[in-house]
Amino acid sequence: MAAVECIEILSPGLQTTVQDLGRFGFGRYGVAPSGALDAFAFRIGNLLVDNPENQACLETTLLGLRVKALTDVLIAVTGANLQPRVDKRPLEMWCSHVLKQGEILSFIGPLSGCRSYIALGGGIDVPPVLGSKSTSLPSGFGGFEGKALEAGAILFSDSPHAKLVVSQRKFEPKWIPTYPGKWVLRVIWGPQDDEFTEQGRQTFLKSSYQVSSESDRTGIRLDGPIIQRKADIPDSIISEGQISGNIQVPGDGKPIIILGETVSGGYRKIATVISADLPLLGQIRPGDEISFASVSLGEAYQVLRKMESRIRVLKTSCRLMMKNPEK
Repeated sequence: MAAVECIEILSPGLQTTVQDLGRFGFGRYGVAPSGALDAFAFRIGNLLVDNPENQACLETTLLGLRVKALTDVLIAVTGANLQPRVDKRPLEMWCSHVLKQGEILSFIGPLSGCRSYIALGGGIDVPPVLGSKSTSLPSGFGGFEGKALEAGAILFSDSPHAKLVVSQRKFEPKWIPTYPGKWVLRVIWGPQDDEFTEQGRQTFLKSSYQVSSESDRTGIRLDGPIIQRKADIPDSIISEGQISGNIQVPGDGKPIIILGETVSGGYRKIATVISADLPLLGQIRPGDEISFASVSLGEAYQVLRKMESRIRVLKTSCRLMMKNPEK
């Protein structure tokens, strides 16, 4: 494959980074996984442009990104509706399109959700670090020079012209997620829920929390009713490993939902967001409202299988389209 100049960043917007599905197995060394916060939208975008699911994409937040095509390239925009435009024309999301040389892709601002994903046919050619192309902002490595993209950056792609033949692939509209602004996240109790009072557990389930403006890729901080721990329990515990979706409760009693830039922590986890709802965490904005619903492990498996089945349907459809391109 030949890497060619593909797009130029004219304006990086609020925050735009190169991400894949993350780097794993290095938590013992203090290295967080990073990666796309909405893995579902990320995976669908790659399939729409005929990439492997883990190919590096752009993740952009809220507004302001403007990029110029330096060659014809197949693109798909998924995730939050940040009002994508090609030149001044609205761009259909969850569908692949040819962005022609010289055209400008821009994002006006959010109608729903927080993060959009821009998949390029042929991916983004940056060197992997510890097995991943994801940008680790806290550590300053991976992605494009270990940082959020800046104006003037040129991104390369591997043989993008080979992907142009698969334009107009679409994801099933009825399966496109909605990002409501008032969220009900499904959780499994634990691992330390027994160290909270019954009143604290009920507060957690029956309350509505507001997302703090201090939230970022490390975690979603929530404002709302205080969750009581048992009287003989200290504020913190010995630091231990964290996974995305852990809901830890620090000494002030206000929960924090852990995201992909955190590897360890010393606060109790009252519950953990189920795997099928993890992609939603990447679409939650400051000011949104969140409540929690407890589900069984069996229910969590069931909704995860449902989500994965939709991805399999798209994969099958893409394979059939490649075998019968005239259809």
